[in-house]
Amino acid sequence: MSILSDGNFLAVFGRRHTVHGFAPGRVNLIGDHTDYNGGRVFPCAIDLGIECMAAPRYDGRFGFYSANFPQAGVSERPVDGPVTSGTWSDYPMAVIRTFSRFGYAPRSGADFLFKGNLPDGAGLSSSAALEVLTGRMLCELWQLPVTPQQNAVFGQFAENRFIGVSCGIMDQYASAMGKRGHAILLDTHTLEAAYAPIDRSRVSVVIVNTGVKHSLAASAYNTRRRECETALAQICEVRKVPSLCSLDEDSFRELESAIGDETVRRRARHAVSENRRTVAAAEALQKGNIETFGRLMNESHVSLRDDYEVSCPELDFLAFCAWEMPGVFGARMTGGGFGGCTVNLVKVGSEGEFTARITEAYRQTFGRNCEVYHIQLGDGAKILKR
Repeated sequence: MSILSDGNFLAVFGRRHTVHGFAPGRVNLIGDHTDYNGGRVFPCAIDLGIECMAAPRYDGRFGFYSANFPQAGVSERPVDGPVTSGTWSDYPMAVIRTFSRFGYAPRSGADFLFKGNLPDGAGLSSSAALEVLTGRMLCELWQLPVTPQQNAVFGQFAENRFIGVSCGIMDQYASAMGKRGHAILLDTHTLEAAYAPIDRSRVSVVIVNTGVKHSLAASAYNTRRRECETALAQICEVRKVPSLCSLDEDSFRELESAIGDETVRRRARHAVSENRRTVAAAEALQKGNIETFGRLMNESHVSLRDDYEVSCPELDFLAFCAWEMPGVFGARMTGGGFGGCTVNLVKVGSEGEFTARITEAYRQTFGRNCEVYHIQLGDGAKILKR
């Protein structure tokens, strides 16, 4: 069911929209902080996301309005003006500038109205959905010959170059390339991908939101990436390797003494071990072994907590509670970290008990509620109505 109606655009811009599109958020089942280390990730697009209505205008300006932030009003931006203004509209403006830089400049301005149902700051990639959706709308408005994969790459470039977050490709790729009922095993070094079906007769994907918001641009995310770059540079002084995730764990143990700082060494250890877990998890899923997949998810959370240090007490509590519950195959934090959500693989039929027990435990411990989302795995960005 659409979250935007025909009258929304008319009420804001005084005319009718010509294009209506949607881009999903994502949840990553396993493989976090490997995408910028040349490794594999295993995300899926979800049925929560952002919708947009748009129509061209002919004065060389762009208008942006978010129904989630109506108090901000319409942000008017000249096509050749600065990208960064400190507002949410920097994200679509960054995508527009990126399209232009790569030879796909819009032929006029446009008005955009956005509305999403992704929880704010939950780590479900609302920023990537916004970037991918903007690109998809640009392509539809002006019939630009940009593939979904290119759109994902442009979204990542926009966030790296103009927003200042050194993210990898995973979030944008999942939002652009998702497939209903499937996760994506993506090699972030080559962009080779394979779709893996999730057996929804056996397992439900349940997201639990801590309510702890994170801001990747203002967090230690960029620091983690620099630490991994330092680790790779020091290893390359001994042996030339293309990326941390090109190493298996035996090779890493041979070379890790080249990394001078213990903290930096632990960051690299996570990238290498997480890449191995992701490959093993995909293989387990192909064999129908959900139990092994769940065990690897649990190991991933421990590595993210201890070696990469991107968890928080609320995430650790939710993961631990899930591990102790019957009917749970595996649970881990998901996304960049420092807050946000856990992803849980729950046995079909156990969802109600899981929700009741984990929400009560969280309320008793932290004195506030956590939100639980029983999500479906959805398609990537698409046009809903022309």
